[in-house]
Amino acid sequence: MINASLKIFSINGYKHASTDDIVAEAGISKGLLFHYFGSKLGLYTFLYDYSVRFMKLELTTGVSSSANDYFEIRKQIEFAKMQVLKNYPYMQQFLDRCASENVSEALLAIEKQRNVIQDVYAVLKNQADRTFFRDNVSFEKLDAMLDYTISGLMSAHFRDDSFHPEMLFEETVSYLTMLKQISYKK
Repeated sequence: MINASLKIFSINGYKHASTDDIVAEAGISKGLLFHYFGSKLGLYTFLYDYSVRFMKLELTTGVSSSANDYFEIRKQIEFAKMQVLKNYPYMQQFLDRCASENVSEALLAIEKQRNVIQDVYAVLKNQADRTFFRDNVSFEKLDAMLDYTISGLMSAHFRDDSFHPEMLFEETVSYLTMLKQISYKK
């Protein structure tokens, strides 16, 4: 039920996600869905809270607090995300979709935890020793570029139905390796 709901909400957003589509994807009755969650909003809220807690746990236990190499930190972040995606393939896309949600009732339901994951990422990335970077490399731009690249890779793999967490991780590591070579001082 969780994976089916994550998938439908991540693809359609809150407004266009249908409980009929969710129960069809999950192979359950609508009555069962409403028994456990009460409403579409109750399900959405549960999924968001669950996803935030699950992702936060994986990130905080999966990234070494002593790591100071930005690219090693990013590798550990992506490895932790890969572990999540093995169990919940649509969880990252769901969280990304929630970040751009524009339906007021959905926004109000997730308001208290809306920045939790971004704050976790910020803490982890701020462990990085920025003195390793060449003077002409903007840490913020490089970090944003990697975020966009990884998100785009994931979307492309889902679009062409070739998503496998391990393959995404390997592809991401190849980008990290390449960018480290051109971003760090020799």
